Amino acid sequence: MRVADKLRDSSAFGLRMTNTMSVDLMEKIVSLCKRRGFIYPGSEIYGGLASTYDFGPLGVELKNNIKKLWWKYFVQDREDMVGLDGGILLSPKIWEASGHVKNFKDALVECKQCHLRFRPDKLKDASKCPACGGRFTDPKLFLGMFKTTIGATDKEGVGAYLRPETAQAIFADYKSVLDSANKKIPFGIGQVGKAFRNEITTGNFIFRVLEFDLAELEYFIAPDADWNKIFDEWLSYIYGFADLIGLPRDKFFNHEIPDAERAFYSKRTIDIEYQFPFGQDELWAIAYRTNYDLAAHQKASGQNLEYFDEATKKRFLPHVIEPTFGIERTMLALLVEAYKEDKLENGETRVVLNFKPNVAPYKMAVFPLLANKDNLVAKAREIYQNLKKDFNVYWDERGNIGKRYRSQDEIGTPFCVTVDFDSLENNDITVRDRDSMKQERIDIKDLKKFLEEKLK
Repeated sequence: MRVADKLRDSSAFGLRMTNTMSVDLMEKIVSLCKRRGFIYPGSEIYGGLASTYDFGPLGVELKNNIKKLWWKYFVQDREDMVGLDGGILLSPKIWEASGHVKNFKDALVECKQCHLRFRPDKLKDASKCPACGGRFTDPKLFLGMFKTTIGATDKEGVGAYLRPETAQAIFADYKSVLDSANKKIPFGIGQVGKAFRNEITTGNFIFRVLEFDLAELEYFIAPDADWNKIFDEWLSYIYGFADLIGLPRDKFFNHEIPDAERAFYSKRTIDIEYQFPFGQDELWAIAYRTNYDLAAHQKASGQNLEYFDEATKKRFLPHVIEPTFGIERTMLALLVEAYKEDKLENGETRVVLNFKPNVAPYKMAVFPLLANKDNLVAKAREIYQNLKKDFNVYWDERGNIGKRYRSQDEIGTPFCVTVDFDSLENNDITVRDRDSMKQERIDIKDLKKFLEEKLK
């Protein structure tokens, strides 16, 4: 077997499901994502690299919309939050102090027959290989962080790690943020950025990958605060984000993690799981990390990280509530939820991604009714250019109008504008709604207001 074949998942995009309907749905989504420019397999021209993906023209817009909405909802809309953009490369001493070098490890087993490797905790049957039925070696621990070297050569350079979470930069910079932002506890720091995990068991498309975006926030509270109450308040607030982006609450499940299974730093953790086609699994999470991180960094660095409370005249190390969000997983949940197949009266099947307008890659598409009529094209281009100043809109003059509608339905564009001959006389256009397929005439001067209202 070629190296490239070993690196690539054996099934399409690493789908690992047994339910036929689920496999069918996921394969349709995977196919659509590649064909329409949402998501491509990483390094595909070289045979692929398992569990790595590139986000195409539509995928990057969807992903950025999720991040922008998250940032506004969790950081900008709250008076008790500020933001940070910490580095991917941090001092290795940070990961030693935080416990990641010692504790961020998982068990690994290898099939004696086909030599594929798995995490036993992710296998339904840990006694035999799911690929060939072979027997496993005894479990061995492997480090979940990617190692790298800072310096000209491996011999002379400093060993470092690619961050497996964004949180540690927040803890390392917490005192600087506190002093410069003039904040008082309780307050929080939010961050969105790349994280890397050396996963052995990957798969289910972009659900579990090696490189991904995390959106995390650390909310600092006093040691004597009612942390359970604050924890529940944040849990409730998180579900407001689900409403904002269009994920139905009845697809969620709060999985309270038992003591024996929680991360070493956590006193309480809830995995906020979602019903994916391949099963119920973690989408987001919230944890109470106590003062573990700040205490560890204060001890290792020798720096005083205590907070002085002016009201009580007391010093203390703050405790932390941490909500965490996987951006790629959120994107996958939105794709799964949005994918629909409608049977039309003429017997055709219409594929639709019915995203909420606020997350849709394009908010509106603009067409001339006929591409060979210069006056229609000129009017439509004028409308397109004016809308483009404020919104991400799409221009299309290919084929007939029906095909253009189907194309925009498939990529999730909520509204399509068509400029016809009446538009030239009356200064109005036809707006077609993606979900209902109904059309209405709107004055061109009211089009921007119409779209603003729909995006609220």
